[in-house]
Amino acid sequence: MGNNESLENLVRSGGLKAEPPDRRECEGLMRSAVARLSDAQTPSLSFASRFDLAYNAAHGIALTALRLCGFRSDKRYLVFQCLVHTADIGKVQVRLFALCHERRNLAEYEGYMDEDEALLGQLLESTGQILIRVQERMAER
Repeated sequence: MGNNESLENLVRSGGLKAEPPDRRECEGLMRSAVARLSDAQTPSLSFASRFDLAYNAAHGIALTALRLCGFRSDKRYLVFQCLVHTADIGKVQVRLFALCHERRNLAEYEGYMDEDEALLGQLLESTGQILIRVQERMAER
């Protein structure tokens, strides 16, 4: 599905670690991501909770895509950047996930949360799209 040469370069530079895929791990990551994505669409929850749930769902799905390709990273932003290779998504979506990562860090480490419903809507939509791609990838295996 992706460009493994680019991923191998990240292994050589220390950004990724090669590790065989673990089906049970991937299934668990996806179960958690699907539940979080569903919960993120609950309008009675606060914006901060919905954003956190959607962001973590996206990360879980992106991590699953990376794991299915036989790699692991402890850097959240890199897991999203690898989606170009692991889930065949465009750079525009990767930039959206990068922006959401920055917003998540502001909230997590500095206590600042800009309530941007449009951004949350885009995050939910893009997360739904990568969910479908990664589910298809899992079904192929």
